[in-house]
Amino acid sequence: MSLDEKFNRVVARHDELRDALAAGLAESGEFARLSKEYADLTPIAEAIAELKKVKAEAADLAQMIADPDGDPEMKAMAEEEFRDLSKRIPDFERRVQVSLLPKDEADEKNAILEVRAGTGGDEAALFAAELFEMYRRYAAARGWRFEAMDVSETGIGGYKEATANITGRNVFARLKFESGVHRVQRVPATEAQGRIHTSAATVAVLPEAEEVDIHIDEKDLRIDVFRSSGPGGQSVNTTDSAVRITHLPTGLVVSQQDEKSQHKNKAKALKVLRARLYDRERAEKDAARAADRKSQVGSGDRSERIRTYNFPQGRVTDHRINLTLYKIDKMMTGEALDEFVDALVSEDEAARLAELG
Repeated sequence: MSLDEKFNRVVARHDELRDALAAGLAESGEFARLSKEYADLTPIAEAIAELKKVKAEAADLAQMIADPDGDPEMKAMAEEEFRDLSKRIPDFERRVQVSLLPKDEADEKNAILEVRAGTGGDEAALFAAELFEMYRRYAAARGWRFEAMDVSETGIGGYKEATANITGRNVFARLKFESGVHRVQRVPATEAQGRIHTSAATVAVLPEAEEVDIHIDEKDLRIDVFRSSGPGGQSVNTTDSAVRITHLPTGLVVSQQDEKSQHKNKAKALKVLRARLYDRERAEKDAARAADRKSQVGSGDRSERIRTYNFPQGRVTDHRINLTLYKIDKMMTGEALDEFVDALVSEDEAARLAELG
């Protein structure tokens, strides 16, 4: 099917929905679904109409330029306008094509962020804490809510692992390419010889799942309660409020101890468990689709090394798209993260457009 045929099909469906909704033909149960489909198609139909208008203008100008009896001054103006339109048409076409790409149903969801120290001992834990803070600042800059859910500290300012719930507009869409291994190269504060060490931390960004996305059967859960403890065994409280939930069918284990209330810890642990199960289900579907895909921006594999932060050289490199920025300070404050996110989103769109043929 040609692009024009795809465009015409979208416009025809948009008009069909508009007429059905205006005439009250949609059954009460279908009204909400058809209204959402109409709302989703409206910006695409408007973009197609704008593209057709621009192409029609370009065709009129081309005709004016080709007219042997035309006024020379008018033809010169038409040529200038035609050149301008010709430059803009590919951008219009790309915007419309991108809008036609299948949507990731999780893009609009909130996210669960998990950061874990990898190889590198204390230095890896310190880097994990810095990454967690980078995402906190990035969330603040975008007006998102960042709630730390469970943080396991090392006692020297590092994190063995940390989990946060990030809520706001298009959180998962912006952060989903952050999953993977983040590598750091620098001289640790504890290194007397001034040698550069390489350490790593793993980041996982999971779409927050609702109960309608993932149903968890209580009989599939083993719930253990225990006494919370802070760094170095320091007691957080004296009641058995910490909760560990084991999902028996998959073996997934989630612990939560930040709250003093056992009920709140259980609710938070269930939220993380639901996100992990949903992510697992999505990964299985993605793996099946990936067999037919020509290219992907990262495999979503948690073990894939995606980015290197080299402090001595002040550079950050994303290995999936070969993008290097010499802005490590702005990166760690979250200011430069959008440059990577925008590039990754564009690369993903380009790869999926190429697959559409």
